[in-house]
Amino acid sequence: MQFIFNLPHMLRLKAMMQPWEAAVTGADQTRMAKRADELGYDMIAVPEHFAIPRDHVELSGPHYLQSTTAQAYLAGATSSIRLNSCITVLPLQHPIVLAKALATADWMSSGRMMVTFGVGWLQREFELLGVPFHERGRIADEYLAAIIELWTSETPRFEGRYVSFDDIAVEPKPVQKPHLPVWIGGDADASLRRAARYGTGWWSFLTPPEQIAERIEYLKSQPGYDGRRFDVVHGMATRRVGEGHTVRDDPEARSGMSAQEIIDRLCWLGEQGVTVSAVPLPAVSGVDEYLDYAQWVIEEIKPRVP
Repeated sequence: MQFIFNLPHMLRLKAMMQPWEAAVTGADQTRMAKRADELGYDMIAVPEHFAIPRDHVELSGPHYLQSTTAQAYLAGATSSIRLNSCITVLPLQHPIVLAKALATADWMSSGRMMVTFGVGWLQREFELLGVPFHERGRIADEYLAAIIELWTSETPRFEGRYVSFDDIAVEPKPVQKPHLPVWIGGDADASLRRAARYGTGWWSFLTPPEQIAERIEYLKSQPGYDGRRFDVVHGMATRRVGEGHTVRDDPEARSGMSAQEIIDRLCWLGEQGVTVSAVPLPAVSGVDEYLDYAQWVIEEIKPRVP
């Protein structure tokens, strides 16, 4: 099992956040990322939204980073931990610009960048950026194919409804080959089909954990899946968040679980096909206490989870 380090104040989500997190600064996050790197965490993942409608702030909070910018910064502050997103809202970004940004960060970090693409769900955000919300799945499929073409071809060429290019050169290419890992976030059948065709990982959000094995089977039954190694992410605290960021009460996602309870839960998730997870943020008072807990997770939990 790979372990994600939950970096506080990536967002202020009512379902998951503790009051002290709102005071965490960028400098604090830098120090915490460096410590997570030293401890041997596998990954930091950065959420993304561009604008939150005022009537949604109570549940979603107003605070989100631009994922690629934050990933690149954190890569520069660390030496071995991998930097992912959760998620990068693909239809809201120009694929040439995004492909360049991600490849640049992968090149500068010696191949430690990843990306999790999603189609988005907040309609008002699409309206603000002039992107047709009900076409977002088709846009995402086209953009993803175009990005991979830009990353892998010496003479990139693409002809689509939403983006076209030809007779261009685009470098640097990603250090990782054939390109940096692409994961897909989302729970709909279309997301799993997209993951089967393009991805090496699936980030589940609203899928109940007892249905993950069944959904993995569906993904791997798709024509686009070729038997490649595939990661599956399910954070233990994910079940606190419902559709539209509503608050859910789930005893399997509570903070303050004992070591054995956490180990048993992670082992059970592994049996369902989960390969990447995160332990719920405990009730602590601040950064230093949280880092002590993060060390405890690596020393006491990780060695006992296959």
